[in-house]
Amino acid sequence: MSDETPPQLWTSRSVEDTRDLYAKWSESYDKDVTDWGYATPTRLALALRMAGANVDKAVLDYGCGTGLGGRALRTVGFGIIDGTDISPEMLSQAEARGVYRAVWASDPGSLGHIGAGDYPIIAACGVISLGAAPPETLDLLVGAMAPGGLLGFSFNEATMADRAYTDRLDFVTLAPDIEVVFEEDGPHLPAKNMSSTVYVLRRS
Repeated sequence: MSDETPPQLWTSRSVEDTRDLYAKWSESYDKDVTDWGYATPTRLALALRMAGANVDKAVLDYGCGTGLGGRALRTVGFGIIDGTDISPEMLSQAEARGVYRAVWASDPGSLGHIGAGDYPIIAACGVISLGAAPPETLDLLVGAMAPGGLLGFSFNEATMADRAYTDRLDFVTLAPDIEVVFEEDGPHLPAKNMSSTVYVLRRS
């Protein structure tokens, strides 16, 4: 996967093709994205801290992949982190990392046993994007936010260029109880000359 070019990664595909891609990539994923300078997990974790997240509260790392997001959350002080992902192969890497209280496989478009308000903090690093989860995933996560809760997520620049995603963000933030409390563009994969925008939403 090291020779993968951005257009092959950041393009629409079926759930089955997405699972297949990440199954094949799971063993080399960490090395590849580290070589590319993957900066968004740390930026997202810090954004949640700057938005006032309580590090003693539980965090749901949605679409946790191999656990790089969970590692970043732990590094900035969060102590109770659970992870879920649709890829069993990626999830096994996350579990082995040792930063999660619990991990479990989830179905696309579902939070499974998770109910609205179960987690005061939700993180979705690089998940809601072309080539991964569809725009409607944002509605799913916003619907799961607790009163006073925070949702941190990122859109890479390919996703920012797709109106389906940016329009979805505009739509969910029309709700009177949802506020954008953090928004910052910055590096995503420097070796690929790719940026991302990190957001944090709060429910009143």
